[in-house]
This record gives sequence, structure tokens and C-alpha cells, in this order.
Amino acid sequence: MSRVVVIGGGIGGLTSAALLGHAGHHVTLLEAADQLGGKSRRIEAAGQRMDTGPSLFTFPGVWEELLRRLDRLRAAGTARPQASALETPAPGAGETAALELERLEEVGTYYYRGTRCELPVPPGHPWHAAWARFEADHGVLGPDITRLLTTDVLDRAAHPALGRLGRLYGRRLTTRSYLDSLTWMPEGLREVIAIHTLNAGVGPARTPALYASMPAVMARDGVWVPRGGVYELVEALQRLVVGSGVEIRTGEPVISVARSLVRTARGTYPADAVVSGLDAHQLDGLLAGRAPRSPRRLSCSAIGIYAVLDAELPGGTPRHGVVLPDRPADLYADLEAGAEPEQTMAFANYYPAHGVYPNSAATFALLLTAPANGKSYTLEDPFVVRELERSARVLGLPGPLADRFRSTEILDPAHFAEHGSEGGALYGAVRPTWRSGPLHTPAHTSPLRPWLWRVGASVHPGGGLPAVLGGAMVSTDKLLQRLHRGRAAGRVRGPRSRRQEPVSG
Repeated sequence: MSRVVVIGGGIGGLTSAALLGHAGHHVTLLEAADQLGGKSRRIEAAGQRMDTGPSLFTFPGVWEELLRRLDRLRAAGTARPQASALETPAPGAGETAALELERLEEVGTYYYRGTRCELPVPPGHPWHAAWARFEADHGVLGPDITRLLTTDVLDRAAHPALGRLGRLYGRRLTTRSYLDSLTWMPEGLREVIAIHTLNAGVGPARTPALYASMPAVMARDGVWVPRGGVYELVEALQRLVVGSGVEIRTGEPVISVARSLVRTARGTYPADAVVSGLDAHQLDGLLAGRAPRSPRRLSCSAIGIYAVLDAELPGGTPRHGVVLPDRPADLYADLEAGAEPEQTMAFANYYPAHGVYPNSAATFALLLTAPANGKSYTLEDPFVVRELERSARVLGLPGPLADRFRSTEILDPAHFAEHGSEGGALYGAVRPTWRSGPLHTPAHTSPLRPWLWRVGASVHPGGGLPAVLGGAMVSTDKLLQRLHRGRAAGRVRGPRSRRQEPVSG
């Protein structure tokens, strides 16, 4: 079996480590922080639990596919000895993960220039007829998009899905160009659909047309929240990783990466292969041994205000509200220029007590899209004050929103920059449109470094958790094939011990 070092314990790194461990390889996962999860973290304020990072779980078929692959790898007999007739068989991946998903009633409630609508748009709303027409074409694409999220674009199994999408979008290759071609669609609904491209950290002129379909698929197939909060996904992945024999080392940042050797402050780790879940820009610095040049353009960052409330919000307050700017084009331009916008997109998540979280008090998270400027923010910052006031007004909440806060935690571009992304960019550098989506840059690996493989949000931006989970599956599947070929040819020899200790430290 081969020795593999996984750098970074985010969603991508955990997924890759679980697959490699179930395949029987000797895996060590190195995480710089004391907590796994990357941008998905669990914080506590005033005795209440709140999860940061992604707020919703979409495309559950991607998660189900991961569990199926893990079971297939274990059934192949490489991960651990099979139980005898007198032993209790080891639980399947689904039982080990034990992730309970709760489907929400809607994708969210959207506010744009005085108009409020839910997705799916309900009957009686002025946009309903246009939405029904749009969803009829796009809502059925869930299986195709799930296939593309979990299958390499060059794999023949992906070709039917690519063909159907190509016939739908035609020559309109970007989200913006495709939506603008739908002249029958109301301008407001068009902007509500387009704003979802900020899930990739950029405006609709920089994302493939595929992103236009996402809201319709989510509306038809559902959006979900794990019971207990989104961080339950991290804990489920950790159980899968530990159960496959992977060695996890937290609080151990990597200081350099070279062929066959990963160095930390505590020692060095020999490796036949290295999987990186780090931001691509940060990894380049570890490979070069010096600070890399800053990317010319960065994807957006965020200011996350996580608050424990003194009392419940008024009845009718949406669980997930999206407050759009009056001029979305100005927001996209400001983000690309690295400037604070006059108005931003605010994502408001409200959790009453004794609901998704086992909290005795209500909690509220306001996530403000921000430029990747590496700046620290407080509740008194003019940009934050302005957006708090605007969000409260649009959501119909009486009085200042901050007056309802009993306790708060703020994560800002400075926080995200400290944890590995230039300027706090959530998805790394901005890539040309044709080099995002399935034809992404950076690639999973390269001929110059066949021992190095990449996963994570900067490799698979957008699409939230499914893109990172699926991308890690695709990348790791190709790595497993290469390791298998190398072993068959007698070129790969692993250590005798399952546990991998650093050479020195």
C-alpha cells in the first residue's frame, strides 16, 4: 500500500482522506488549525452553538454517491480484514456517517427593489408564469448536474449530461449571456437567478451558463440542513476518516512540500503521493519555498456576523433570506475591483430556539458579500452599519438589528486571509470563464508533479458543498487509479506499519 499525506482538513481534504483510507492506503492528514472543517467551523457564543461557512446542503445525491464509493472500496477487501462468520460485520459508510438531513420548505426568500419572492416562486406572484417556464427546462437537470459533480469531464459517463446541457445553452456560454437571452423573463427574476453565481465568488459574466440552472434544480430537488447544523457534515466525514484508519494530526501546519516529502515544524512525512486541500495560491508558496505572487484578481470574501438574540424575531421572518443590491452590476464590478460596494448581497439565516440547533435561544447569521481586501471589521464599521440597517429594513424587522444581539462573533476577510487565502478570498483567484466549472484551473494534477493532487474550494469553486465533495471524489478516484497502476507495476511500496510517524521532529 502507498503512503499518502493529505494537507488540510477541510471538506475536500477529509473526503479524499476517507476514500484513500477505505482503499487501504496509509494516510496521514495534517491540519494547521486545532479544528477540522476549513471554512466550515463550529463556534459558541453565550452558550449557544452556531456553524460558520456554508449554510445549506444541496444536491444530496453527491453525498449518497460518496457513501456508495466508500462501501465499494471497503467491500473490495483492501481497507480492513473482512469479518468472519462469528463477528459482527463493520457498519456501512452510511451508518458510520449517520447524517440526518432536514429538507427546507423553500430555497430561500429573495428581496429585490421592493419585490419579495420565494423560490420556487408561488402561484399568484407576478413572476410565477416565467418561473414555471424556466423550471420546466432546468429543474429536471438534477441527475445530470450530480453526474457532472462526481464524474471527470473526460469520462464517457459524463458525455450524455454534457450533451443535454450543451443543447440547452447553445452558444451562450456564460450565466449572464444565457439569462439575458431569455427576453421573456422579468428583469427581477433574472437578477435573483444570477446572484447565485456569487457562490463561486464572481459575477454572472464570469461563470459558465450551468450556474443559471442551479436555482431551478434546488427548488425542485430541495435544499437541506443537517440536523444539528452544517458542521455535522464535518463530524460525519471525520468519523469516516477515523474509521478507515487515517492518522489525523491537528495543530500542525505544513511549511514546505517537495516530491516524496512534506515538512512541518514537528518533522517530515515521506509520501508516495500528496493531496492538498489548501488554497491554490498558498500551496504554490509551499512548493516554491517563498511567498508567491499575488493573483491579479480574487474571488469575493465575506463578513459573517453570528449573533445570539435576546428574543425570537417576529413571526413570518424567513429562515433564509437573500437581500439583493438595487444595482447588482455595480456590486459585481466593485468586487472585481476590490472595492467596498455601496450595497452588497446579504444572506440572512435565522434559527429559532430548539430547531435545527439544540439551542435554548434563537440565533441569527448575517453574511455580507465583501471584497477580498484582508480587512478586519466590527459592528461599528460604516459598511457593516449600513448593511445591518438595510437588511433590517428590507426584512421588515422593527428597530435596529444590532439592538437584538446578546452576543456576537464576526468572521471577516482578515480571518479568512489568516487561514490561508490571499486577501480572504473564499474561492481563490478568479479564472477565465472557460477555465472554471468542469474545465477548471488549477487541474487535479499535472505532468510536472504527478505525485501532487489538488482538492478544495479553490479547485472547484461554486456549487457549495457538493462541488467540493464531488471534486474531491473525482480527483481522488484518478489518484487511486494511478496508485493501483504503480502498485501493479511494482513501483510503489508502502511502509510496514499502518501508523505513519514523522521521520524527525
